Amino acid sequence: MKRRSPFTPVLATAAVVVAVISMMLGPGFSASAAPVAAAAASGGCGKAPSLASGARTITSSGQTRSYILRVPANYDQNHPYRLVFGFHWRGGTANDVDSGGTDGYNWSYYGLRRLADADSNGTVFVAPQGFDNGWANSNGQDIAFVDDLTRQLEAGLCVDTTQLFAAGFSYGGSMSYALACSRATVFRAVAVYSGANLSGCGGGTQPIAYMGLHGLRDDVLPISLGRGLRDQFVRNNGCTPQNPPEPAPGSLTHVVTAYSGCRSGYPVVWAAFDGAGHDPGPIDGCTCDGWRTWTSGEVWKFFSQFGSGTPTPPPIGQEVVGQASGRCVDIPGSATSNGTQAQLWDCHGGTNQRWTYTASKQLVVYGNKCLDASGQGTGNGTAVVIWDCNGQANQQWNVNSNGTVTGVQSGLCVDAAGTGTANGTKIQLWACSGAGNQQWSLRS
Repeated sequence: MKRRSPFTPVLATAAVVVAVISMMLGPGFSASAAPVAAAAASGGCGKAPSLASGARTITSSGQTRSYILRVPANYDQNHPYRLVFGFHWRGGTANDVDSGGTDGYNWSYYGLRRLADADSNGTVFVAPQGFDNGWANSNGQDIAFVDDLTRQLEAGLCVDTTQLFAAGFSYGGSMSYALACSRATVFRAVAVYSGANLSGCGGGTQPIAYMGLHGLRDDVLPISLGRGLRDQFVRNNGCTPQNPPEPAPGSLTHVVTAYSGCRSGYPVVWAAFDGAGHDPGPIDGCTCDGWRTWTSGEVWKFFSQFGSGTPTPPPIGQEVVGQASGRCVDIPGSATSNGTQAQLWDCHGGTNQRWTYTASKQLVVYGNKCLDASGQGTGNGTAVVIWDCNGQANQQWNVNSNGTVTGVQSGLCVDAAGTGTANGTKIQLWACSGAGNQQWSLRS
């Protein structure tokens, strides 16, 4: 008997999603998990629950929003539960995520509910409903909705506030990515199935445990878009950059890669597959899909590895602090584009201010971008920028005992332009003068 695929409605919306991309793509496990600690109990712990399973509404940003809640059948008001948000795709609904569509319970919350029910720790699931069955996040309204919903759930149920997770497919994956960017200190980890930057990325500089899953044959959101989302958190999490292996076209298999070198508690995992195209449930050996997919088990393994508590890893790299200004050498807006000129900015410890001085005399930010004398310049006023590390002499620096940093190629000093000390002052090369705007210190 031929079973109707629960994913058919998703593929039918491909043209709609492509249109969304054109509007929104503009500006807009080898790693260890978290240390085990006492659960961070929410305000709803120790009280009779004020929320129950079923369809519910909440007012957010002056509008009525809806969601579906799944509370464990044996709910214990004194036990802090893991909380998983499941976001639907473009044209999908909260009910599609919660019910599992034609596959029913086996595919509820992308198959995670079935696996969670076998876990003695228990899990609360919630499926929010997007406006117009999507997650445009206009003016941040969908992020605000998640914020309001989180507060309601933590007040009405016993939730472990360090165990919040988000998973979603397509537009729902884009919403999960938006939360990774803007709520990295709220959510412990996200899983992005075949996503892209469609819901925005406010912030986007802090580490969060990140898993991306994407198909080589995706003709709606090409795999290159998923790789871009992944690479942002490879940088944020301090992982060792690499081009992870992916299955050969036509192999009808999948490859899962856990990045090495990531900060403790902030792993990055990439799962690429060949077979089904734009799909959250590919099955090896065919171009079909369904609840027997391998994706459910891999995502659940990723989520369930984390113990209660928030990791506090040591910072990667050091800040380069100007003596005259007290401000840090900073990459504006956490940009990663080659040629972005460095500047002075208030020190805040972000990844765009963390530099690693290597044995080959490179100053590296994000794990793969080097401080660079633009255009191999050797004259006064040459912009100091970031560029892909290439080992050339214009990317080599002497960190000197007198507080200066000089270019190996030019012999000139790293200099705050015009003896400036304000935020936004550009960093350049200039003849060494001994002035305070050319004095720097490294601090952890």
